Amino acid sequence: MTRVAVVRFPGSNCETESLLAVTRAGGHATLVDYRDTDLGQSDAVILPGGFSYGDYLRSGAIARFAPVMTAVKTLADAGGAVIGICNGFQILCEAHLLPGALQHNAQQRFAARPVDVRIERTDSVCTTDYEPGEVIRIPIAHGEGRYVADEATLDALERDNKVLLRYVTVPGTDMPYNPNGSMRDIAGICNSTGTVVGFMPHPERLAEQELGSDAGQRFFTSLMRRVASGVAA
Repeated sequence: MTRVAVVRFPGSNCETESLLAVTRAGGHATLVDYRDTDLGQSDAVILPGGFSYGDYLRSGAIARFAPVMTAVKTLADAGGAVIGICNGFQILCEAHLLPGALQHNAQQRFAARPVDVRIERTDSVCTTDYEPGEVIRIPIAHGEGRYVADEATLDALERDNKVLLRYVTVPGTDMPYNPNGSMRDIAGICNSTGTVVGFMPHPERLAEQELGSDAGQRFFTSLMRRVASGVAA
């Protein structure tokens, strides 16, 4: 059984949903405190959404120095699966496990609503159960979700197929397009092997049919499948 550590930071609020999503996908989820110095025998780690101490300076700027992040980096360097959702994405960028940064939304307002995102890469640790180019609707909830990077970095992300998710508008709908002003409509990115991923939308918040859709659950079934195959273990 795939063992997944879900890190609790002071202020995170999506760890319970992440734990449940992993369990429904057939994995064994364990809650890990940000002060812990190891991840036990975990095969993968999720940095969940919400907030973390020091976000008033810049989201993730202080959390990157949490003791648990040394273990997260060790897992990433070994080819393990590392997933950052919302605040977790911000932390991964601040820790330089992913390039670029997340800044205040262009509208200078907190955005909390469903968005349409297109799956740009389907061989990452959390997207193998989606079709290439598939568009799904899942929620966002962030004040600093505008992805930014210099042009050289953006060009490299595009060239090396490191853009994981992209905000899109579905024809015939009135859904908001690019809700935060992210450069090149980027909603999520990954490293070259697709084992370290970060994105702003919250799949764990729409991962069971009782909520009207389980569009986000395949992020977690994908994780179980990839780790079980040994590709990201």
